[in-house]
Amino acid sequence: MFFTRTHNFHFSVPKDDLKNRLIGEHVQIHNLDFEILDKGERKLSIVPHAEQVDAIKTLPITNVDLQEDGDHTRVVVTSRIRAIDSGGPMLIMIICSMLIGASAVLMFVGGEPVITYAALGIGVGILAIFMVRMQMGYFDYVRKVRAYVKSKALANEAGVSYS
Repeated sequence: MFFTRTHNFHFSVPKDDLKNRLIGEHVQIHNLDFEILDKGERKLSIVPHAEQVDAIKTLPITNVDLQEDGDHTRVVVTSRIRAIDSGGPMLIMIICSMLIGASAVLMFVGGEPVITYAALGIGVGILAIFMVRMQMGYFDYVRKVRAYVKSKALANEAGVSYS
């Protein structure tokens, strides 16, 4: 929910041609391999191969929906967090919201100002650090996967070949 991103594109490339350009390809992002799999008539899935990764990483699974729209192809790229990775970020979001909520309640009931502002500062500080880390990690993977799909569709239009 918080970590799902959806992007819509319209390309002049036929659906089957775009699908053939993407299926079976491997994408290297930050020394991590992503594979593109066929999930049926209109769907593709881009999944990370994180079996050899020792570090704790939050990685996206991306679904690509291809729809023919006249002489254009409508591409919907939806990235969501892997279920195995969602526990830590959700726990941090819950803790931050509880700290910020508790400080808001303490402000209205006239609680101790030091505790109130300390809880608010800690909640906002943790949330800020968390969001910066997510932008450098998880959302960077999302941006680069989206850019890869877009580059494969635009390769023919610009006369450039990506391999």
